[in-house]
Amino acid sequence: MTYLFIGLVSFSILLLVISFFQRDRYRDIEKDMEELSMNVLQEHYKLKKRISVLEEELMLDGDMTIHKSPINAIIKNQVLSLYKQGVNVDQITKQSTLSKQEVLSIINES
Repeated sequence: MTYLFIGLVSFSILLLVISFFQRDRYRDIEKDMEELSMNVLQEHYKLKKRISVLEEELMLDGDMTIHKSPINAIIKNQVLSLYKQGVNVDQITKQSTLSKQEVLSIINES
């Protein structure tokens, strides 16, 4: 009986020692998940950065490709008649849909 007890205790100690040297699978899985989440975050950051760069490029290209439509002859005549009547340039820009530079260019053309 004592031999059986000593055998079981020694077997349990042996199993305890072996368990300390075994790899912890949960720790490995946790490490893999952490690496995966970091990779996903890095990719997400890179994609956001690329999108912002592309948006900036599109905005710059969009500014270059926007062509203003030619000013209608009727609007030109109205601007000139208002100017000849003595109306201020700022007031003309408020009454028309034109910018101050466009109004000044119409006045200078005539």
